[in-house]
Amino acid sequence: MTSYIPQTAPFNEEQRAWLNGFFAGLTGVQSDATASAAMTLGLAAAGAAGGAAVAEPEEEEDFPWHDAALPIVDRMELAENKPVERKLMAAMAQLDCGSCGYLCQSYSEAIANGDEKNLTLCSPGGKETKQMLKKILAEAPAANGDSNGKAVNGNGQANGVSTNGKAAQWSRQNPYSAKLIEARGLNNEGSAKDTRHVVIDLTGSGLKYNVGDALGVFPTNCGELAKKLIAVMAADANVTVESPMGDSKSLLDALTHDCCLKDPSDELLELLVGRIADESDKATLETMLEDGVPDGFDVLDVFEVAKGATVTATEVIETLEPLNPRLYSIASSMNHVGDQVHLTVGKVVYEREGRVRKGVASTMLAERIAEGETVRVFVQPNHAGFTVPADTSKPIIMVGPGTGIAPFVSFLQERAVSKATGKNWLFFGDQHEAYDFLYEEDLRQYQSDGLLTRLDTAFSRDGDTKVYVQDRMRQSGAELWKWLSEGGSFYVCGDASRMAKDVDRALHDIAAEHGNMTDEQAKAFIKQLAADGRYHRDVY
Repeated sequence: MTSYIPQTAPFNEEQRAWLNGFFAGLTGVQSDATASAAMTLGLAAAGAAGGAAVAEPEEEEDFPWHDAALPIVDRMELAENKPVERKLMAAMAQLDCGSCGYLCQSYSEAIANGDEKNLTLCSPGGKETKQMLKKILAEAPAANGDSNGKAVNGNGQANGVSTNGKAAQWSRQNPYSAKLIEARGLNNEGSAKDTRHVVIDLTGSGLKYNVGDALGVFPTNCGELAKKLIAVMAADANVTVESPMGDSKSLLDALTHDCCLKDPSDELLELLVGRIADESDKATLETMLEDGVPDGFDVLDVFEVAKGATVTATEVIETLEPLNPRLYSIASSMNHVGDQVHLTVGKVVYEREGRVRKGVASTMLAERIAEGETVRVFVQPNHAGFTVPADTSKPIIMVGPGTGIAPFVSFLQERAVSKATGKNWLFFGDQHEAYDFLYEEDLRQYQSDGLLTRLDTAFSRDGDTKVYVQDRMRQSGAELWKWLSEGGSFYVCGDASRMAKDVDRALHDIAAEHGNMTDEQAKAFIKQLAADGRYHRDVY
């Protein structure tokens, strides 16, 4: 077989086979073996006996809006003349985080072709994404909607599977009812936070996961909140309604188990605007329809504005979004913990306008489910290779402040079990070292055992000047660059809106300073690092 690619060229065997096939087609000297290799990869046309020229590979489509740093208005402008599925993609958060059960491109395509009816699955994009999706579909009614072009808010769920791409009994559509073993506190007394180490029993389920995967948890609403809503609606808790999940049940059960009570829909606002007489309250709701509801404003808040509105339980249920599962980065390796799955969950509780607000899933796991009771779960496979390197000799650098430490606990457990020889470096940050050093005992033990080569911490509230993980990265920039130069992989997990952006900026600055690069060269280097599978982000 003729070879056009020197053995010294930096390509693997698959890449070498395709390139040989491609150039053979151009020169008309394509052998059967070369054509077969190229066809196997789907990157060359069939050739062979007559030595017919192969078709050139299709040019990769460019998605200029696929940048989480771009504001949504800029992303939509870049997709202005694109097909509806690309406009839908531009409305996503551009994180490819997998929290919807898809990636940004596949979620938008599923909506466009009608396979997915649920427009609320992009949790990082929040109401901004949801409203834009509705707007796009309203302007393209044939894409996905009713005859009036109104977006459908059904109970469609993403087509994820629960065991890393293998057919399984348990999935997002059919979650497993697993027992809660414990939800112990990780913060010490005096902390302003309440972070829980949650352990769930998977014995007998057959569910499997890899480090870097996420656990989908179907939450239930606080019963007290559902009852308050029923009271302000002046409705009967036992009246039968059709829930967003497509089955008949009591109003109380539907509000508790199936309906999102956090984000009021436009349909609910429109319903209430038409049922109230007070012009001031009507104007308030109309402003929300135009500009969006204020942050933290929930369904009960809307009803308190629209006091006296006469609506039926069925009318209200029809306007509510489905209660979607929450995805949590898994904080354990099955090779270490067996048939269990561990999570690191920050309990969300805050007060707004005289009423205590609670995170639906976090407070459920922390306080509304007792040990031995069940929670519905499924495994969401990791996206884009967010896992430990296959080559256990390679170093890894992990940045995980707060609950972002979760996947790196699993990484360290896996590296310990596999007896990986590669170095491990963790950057961890939180508010106070005395109260908020999550998993301190475990991490110190890993240090003592030699598994955790470096542990750099940043506790922002302990000094006169706030210090964050990105500051620690810059302080150790020369060493960090050395690890990258040795083939190290870089991982970050946590808040996408600020922390991940700051960490990314610090990484670019380190490449520019210690790699003697211009800003443009540093940008290209980081982009290549990601393309090579050595820069991974699990952000939300």
